[in-house]
Amino acid sequence: MNNKSWMKNTGTFLLFGGPATFAFTAVVLVPFVVGLYLTFTNWDVRSGDNSFIGLSNYAEVLRDKAFLTQLWFTIKYVFFTVLISNAVAFLIALALTSGLKGEKWLRTGFFTPNLIGGIVLGYLWQTLFSQVLPYMGEKYGWSWFDTSWLTDTNTAFWALIIATSWQLAGYLMIIYIAGISGVPGDVLEAAQIDGANGAAILRRITLPLAVPAIVICVFISLSRSFLTYDINLALTKGGPFNSTELASYHIVQKAFLSNQYGIGQAEAVVLFAVVALIALTQSYLLKRLEVES
Repeated sequence: MNNKSWMKNTGTFLLFGGPATFAFTAVVLVPFVVGLYLTFTNWDVRSGDNSFIGLSNYAEVLRDKAFLTQLWFTIKYVFFTVLISNAVAFLIALALTSGLKGEKWLRTGFFTPNLIGGIVLGYLWQTLFSQVLPYMGEKYGWSWFDTSWLTDTNTAFWALIIATSWQLAGYLMIIYIAGISGVPGDVLEAAQIDGANGAAILRRITLPLAVPAIVICVFISLSRSFLTYDINLALTKGGPFNSTELASYHIVQKAFLSNQYGIGQAEAVVLFAVVALIALTQSYLLKRLEVES
């Protein structure tokens, strides 16, 4: 490649890829590196002290029983959120690719919750769980809704899952629709001619050929669920009695309210490592199914 071609290619990259590369570096890469460095310091924004202290912050993270408890709680929350949101999204996508009347309007309606910000969505569900459902429970005698779900440690957990799954399902539905629509029509027709019923076609053809969409959806729902903060803040504020405090919420509280920035950043790195490990593992396992199918 001569110098002229190299300069032309470089100029083309800077024109089209330069802004995105700069934004990624400034917003993601640089903060990540700086944050990683701060985990080895006792950074105090008030005094300006940021002396190097080695692995002390990470040792403190392992001694922080509250963080470890919330991390385990977050893993349980993510498990049920991923399971429910993906199951609901797949069933909706299956229904909306079956020739149902008004599919386009229904797709728009199911996707709309994803456009609502987490803070607004959290307050909407807070009103629903605290006022609307208790009123209906009292009026119609529904024992499940006698009191607000947000005042009980067990039901508050499920309230958080329902709100998050409701927001995620519409986005995942679009990906599942693309995956199901990509299944070759002649394969489905051949299966029907051979006498396969709907359940057999779903199990033997649709699901195996939709594995790429499943991989993407599980990865997205995993990463978004692990980093949930805004819904947690608006819906429960970690209550009652800190029983619904997710790891990301705990990290923000530790760093910005307790002014323990180094420890909070170390907890963020630990959370990032957990998310990366789980996400990469599920991608590897589901990719094996994609190859086998």
